[in-house]
Amino acid sequence: MPLLTPEGWALLGSLPPYDEAEALRLAESLRAAGHDPALVAAALTQQRLRSRAAAKFGDFAQQMLFTPDGLEQATRLAVSAHHAARYAAAGAHRVADLGCGIGGDAMALAGLGLDVLAVERDEATAALATVNLMPFEGARVLRADALSVDLKAEGVDAVFADPARRAGGRRLTDPEQWSPRLSEVLALRERIDAVGVKVAPGIDHALLPSHAHVQWVSVDGEVVEAGIWYGPLAPEGPGRSALVLTTGADGEPRARRLADPACTDPSAAPEQLEPVTGTAEIGEFLLEPDGAAIRAGLVAELARRTTSRPVGTRIAYLTGDTPPQASLAPFLHCWRVREVLPLNLKALRARVRGRGIGRLEIHKRGLPVSPDALRASLRLKGDGAETWVVTRVGVRDEHDRGAVLVVEPVGAER
Repeated sequence: MPLLTPEGWALLGSLPPYDEAEALRLAESLRAAGHDPALVAAALTQQRLRSRAAAKFGDFAQQMLFTPDGLEQATRLAVSAHHAARYAAAGAHRVADLGCGIGGDAMALAGLGLDVLAVERDEATAALATVNLMPFEGARVLRADALSVDLKAEGVDAVFADPARRAGGRRLTDPEQWSPRLSEVLALRERIDAVGVKVAPGIDHALLPSHAHVQWVSVDGEVVEAGIWYGPLAPEGPGRSALVLTTGADGEPRARRLADPACTDPSAAPEQLEPVTGTAEIGEFLLEPDGAAIRAGLVAELARRTTSRPVGTRIAYLTGDTPPQASLAPFLHCWRVREVLPLNLKALRARVRGRGIGRLEIHKRGLPVSPDALRASLRLKGDGAETWVVTRVGVRDEHDRGAVLVVEPVGAER
């Protein structure tokens, strides 16, 4: 990599923060100053990646090196800090980060004073991880196949694995196509008690090990991953939970956890409650669980805690007549239902025209409706604004055309 030379490192360090509008002009001036065109291109690409990486790594991004795929799969710093805390609380001393990528999780582990053996097969990525881990004396990068390492000889007492889930530019949904395969990683439990595995959040529950704890994580409303935790890394015991991280006004993350105490087998199908029978039973409030809670199969648990019911079969909207308690607010988006309308394009166009609606926010679940296409077909015009939730209501019916719930966020009304 050209940047891993004294000249390349110096050039990268001299660049201003990335600005798309100035990138071409800056590249031309650097080439005119005598810098090698390939080196200039590599440095500007790196600055662009650093700019994107700030969302995951904050200020650390400006001292790191990235590849596009490495940044795509890297764990956000706020999440990797929670990973590392599990290992520290479990009493781990030397952690093998198998498939470390650019080293994001290894940085968090080493930042808590743990010794880290960061293993990466790809030569270029391993070189970047070496640079990113330079500030940490207890971290070492080993270029090797993740499963070829003699963990006992290396003095490893805990493992974190992040299998590669992309190939040829596409995501792999089958865990047995990941590299290494999920079954191979889980087999490490035969040698090491403390094993953690980062997996895709959309993983089928039936593919999960029954005796582990699996936690889904969202950051500011976006579901980013699931983690399989074994042994001392899972003080919660077998089951499923959601970790919801939100950024406070001070810029610091807030962490809240939710679990179903009745679930002790993460591979079991999530509980499905009976929905309302029709639009007449839609309550005063509509609740949308956080994506991590949905993925963790906690919709039924949230329904019980809020005295609400699903609006439809296998639909992750809940409805009831009381708002959620403050302790559940991080796991639920709450709207007040103002009207319930049929999903009829002609009637909806008349509503938009009659009320002068020029801005329309549309949410949807359970119906083959594109919010963008629906919005375009309504011919919005005017100063009015509304929020609609388009969803299927009641028991699943192939002839059900759905309903439109006109809603307002709780607290919006004066």
